[in-house]
Amino acid sequence: MEREKHVMLYDGDCPMCTFQMLTIQALDWLNKVELVPIKDERAQNIAPDVTRADLLEAIHCVTPEGKIYRGARAFRFLGFRIPLLIPLGLFLWIPGVIQIAEVFYKFVADRRHVISKVFGCKGACAIFPDQEK
Repeated sequence: MEREKHVMLYDGDCPMCTFQMLTIQALDWLNKVELVPIKDERAQNIAPDVTRADLLEAIHCVTPEGKIYRGARAFRFLGFRIPLLIPLGLFLWIPGVIQIAEVFYKFVADRRHVISKVFGCKGACAIFPDQEK
C-alpha cells in the first residue's frame, strides 16, 4: 500500500534526533512528513530492507514510492518539500557540499548522545512542548 506522506524514521530515544524531528514538524506547514520513531512497529514495514543498526546510525526519509534517503541526503530531499527548508536544500545541491555534509552528519550522529548531554538536552531540549510523535 502506498503512503501519501514522506516518512522520517529516527531514534526516538535520542534527544537531539527528537529535537530535529520536532523542528521539521514545526516547519512542515504543508503536512508532507510523518515522523516515526524506529521503536514503532511500523518502522520495519516502512523500510523492510534497512537494518535496525542502519536506522540507529542515521535518520532515514522514505518516500511514498519507497525510495530511501539517509542522513544529510534526507535533509537535502526534504529541503524541496518544506518551504522554509528550501535554502538548505539549495545549499546541499552545490557540488561537493553534500559530501562534506555527510561527513559532518556522521561525526555528529556518532556523538549525538554525548552532544545532547553537553547542551543539556532532555526530551526535545525543552524548546518544544511535549507533543504526540
